[in-house]
Amino acid sequence: MLNFLSRKDVRKILKRKDSDAGERGRALENLRASLFNELRSSEGAKRQQQRICGPSVALTFNFLVSIAIILMNKVVLGEVGFNFPICLTFIHYVISWLFMAILNAFSILPASPSTKSRFSTLVALGFVMSFSTGLANVSLKYNSVGFYQMAKIAVTPSIVLAEFILIGKRVSYLKVFTLAVVSVGVAVATVSDLQFHFFGACVALAWIIPSATNKILWSNLQQQENWTALAATSAITHVVLGQFKTCVILLGGFFLFGSNPGVVSICGAITALAGMSVYTYLNALSSQSTQQLKTSPKQSKSKLNKEGDDSDQNKNYGEESV
Repeated sequence: MLNFLSRKDVRKILKRKDSDAGERGRALENLRASLFNELRSSEGAKRQQQRICGPSVALTFNFLVSIAIILMNKVVLGEVGFNFPICLTFIHYVISWLFMAILNAFSILPASPSTKSRFSTLVALGFVMSFSTGLANVSLKYNSVGFYQMAKIAVTPSIVLAEFILIGKRVSYLKVFTLAVVSVGVAVATVSDLQFHFFGACVALAWIIPSATNKILWSNLQQQENWTALAATSAITHVVLGQFKTCVILLGGFFLFGSNPGVVSICGAITALAGMSVYTYLNALSSQSTQQLKTSPKQSKSKLNKEGDDSDQNKNYGEESV
């Protein structure tokens, strides 16, 4: 038996089997590593997210959860009598963190990218975001759902005005006109609200400033760091969904809490929604033209390179034929 195992051909066979097993083990290890890297990368996590949560599922989930949060907050703060809106905000953030941790555990979220921003900038963004959310819940406690939603719509004109004053950013006259219509509609809807509360109105006005600051800071950091929210949909679809949520929230406040804003307030809300729809359409047109301007030089450059390659090939072909 020992002589048989010590034969040269038998040793070669056993050695080949060991090497084959090692190669299979290395192949499995490489496959496992590649799958892990695929899940942890940004694109891999995006594909995993799209497989699990398609556009229709994401839009439906966003629609239902956003409306449920606002209406349930109003129930807790108004009907139940929970008089701690800041504590309610803390509960929201804790639950959001838990869900994000679960999604991260299942590799649906990508790994956090390296950031070039200073730590103080990120802390300032987190503080402003938390402060605006807390004020929003305080506003929801003292105001009707319709008043609260109209104050949210007033954030967009405030952002445009703040960017014009602080950094000199200009917009077209047509956009200014539409934002003026939005502002008039919001003013009419809020002032003529039959459930107007002076302290609640002051809180809503105070909430607009940190909310606009939050959106400006987030937009700037998103452009600087090339962050992405992994949207499955276009900007127009997302904003149209937001307008639809506003209408449903206003109707929910009327049917669930008996809020009676009045005919004038309803007309103002419709005017504000129409102005926001036109403003969104104009923004979509400008963004599409900007994208076309950015991609056209690349396309022309690639076309020139292709033509140059074709001419080189024709030149080489001519030389070879001669």
